[in-house]
Amino acid sequence: MTSEPILSKPAIVVAHPGWLTATIMLATIMQVLDTTIANVALPHMAASLGAAQDEITWVLTSYIVASAIATPVTGWATDRFGRQMVFAVAIGGFTLASLACGVASSLAEMVVYRIIQGIFGAVLIPLAQAVILDINPRERIGQAMAIYGAGIMVGPIIGPTLGGWLTETFNWRFVFLINLPIGLIALVGILMFLPKAAVKQRRFDFFGFAMLAMGVGALQLLLDRGQAVDWFQSIEIWIYFGLTISGFWVFIVHCWTAENPFIDLKIFGDRNFSMGLIFIFIIGLTLFSGLALLPPLLQNLLGYPVITTGLVMAPRGVGTMLSMILVGRLVAKYDARVLVTFGLVLTAWSLWMMSRFDITMGSQPIMISGVIQGFGLGFVFVPLSTLTFATLATKYRGDATSLFSLVRNVGSGVGISIVTTVLARMATVNHEELASRLTADAPQVARQVPGLLTGNPTLMAQINGLVGQQSAMIAYVDNFLLMLFFTLAAFPIVFLLRRPDTGK
Repeated sequence: MTSEPILSKPAIVVAHPGWLTATIMLATIMQVLDTTIANVALPHMAASLGAAQDEITWVLTSYIVASAIATPVTGWATDRFGRQMVFAVAIGGFTLASLACGVASSLAEMVVYRIIQGIFGAVLIPLAQAVILDINPRERIGQAMAIYGAGIMVGPIIGPTLGGWLTETFNWRFVFLINLPIGLIALVGILMFLPKAAVKQRRFDFFGFAMLAMGVGALQLLLDRGQAVDWFQSIEIWIYFGLTISGFWVFIVHCWTAENPFIDLKIFGDRNFSMGLIFIFIIGLTLFSGLALLPPLLQNLLGYPVITTGLVMAPRGVGTMLSMILVGRLVAKYDARVLVTFGLVLTAWSLWMMSRFDITMGSQPIMISGVIQGFGLGFVFVPLSTLTFATLATKYRGDATSLFSLVRNVGSGVGISIVTTVLARMATVNHEELASRLTADAPQVARQVPGLLTGNPTLMAQINGLVGQQSAMIAYVDNFLLMLFFTLAAFPIVFLLRRPDTGK
């Protein structure tokens, strides 16, 4: 007769860990969905709110910038006011802000409400991760991270699908109003299942936070506005760049010398945590960049409707869910570094498949590569989260989870800016290169397209449109290759991660 293994005691003992985990996941999915669910509804919002196309993007930017600035406050807020209080206020505030977004009557109102939504939502992700880490014994952290990762990874993937369906079936306002029942259930669950904890009289480092907020906010604005104003050809970008460098530099010096800094730099002495931050930054580059590229590729070049675009991208989420179920069991039995390597191989393979996309393909290559990539990213995210926090002291978890979320978000912002810039510039370069070869005196052109010799304007316009399509397709392929190189760059980091001593 075999006996059950004796598990170590979790940092926080709760009466109903299963119900609490389900509640936390509701709050997590609600917040993560809002990073992508509004994307497909932007044209409808612009028409309803009377905003220009370049103005309506502030609906996304305001949320991202506010969330990035507020994320580092999580550690201090939970110490000072307690996890239950912070969690409940964050869910309530996010839900009310969602209601306000759903009834907004102007662009200015929408931007203000999205900023409020971003501030409250910033706390949810790192706090959810910290609570899940603390309510599970060390031996089950891998399975717990699989559950947490399901919300983090699947949320952005199903966001465009759900947003497109809600917009087409009901109205763009339901993209925000759908949060109301979810938020209410999550709020009740937190008050019922998450016990109150002792608070710490931790002084708030206003100067340190201000410098970090300035650096993060300026970086997000630089990344968002760069392509629109031609990057460093604009004084605006130079201002953002100066504020970014100054903010981060002063913040690091201040934290190094202050008696009670906003973030204790000793946290970076843990090698797994430091390497995990670099790793999740690279994952942010590839995961969200691909999600940003596929909808315009499918809709603008391949002519897919919004609903079809969501359905074609849905298998990516299926692959992630399958890997989450599997990796949660494997991470307790096998070296997490092996699982991360396997996930990276699958992710690289999927990006190589995407670099073979062409303008005449059907939906099958997109769906197959999506399943493989989703499956691979699940194998990367869960073991990576486990390794990152496995050797870190419990007292640092509040700050550590907020930094982990912040770095992932910054990585996604950098990645989206890179692929957007590469797409625009390579499309222009490719168009010039292809057009330079379509001259009237070229033998193949004269033989197959004789109308060019007469300068037929209709034929010229048709050929220019075809050249534009091919140029854009090549630019998308260039981006997928670039993300493949980013993924390959992450392989050496795996060997710098330490396997935790499970005997302790």
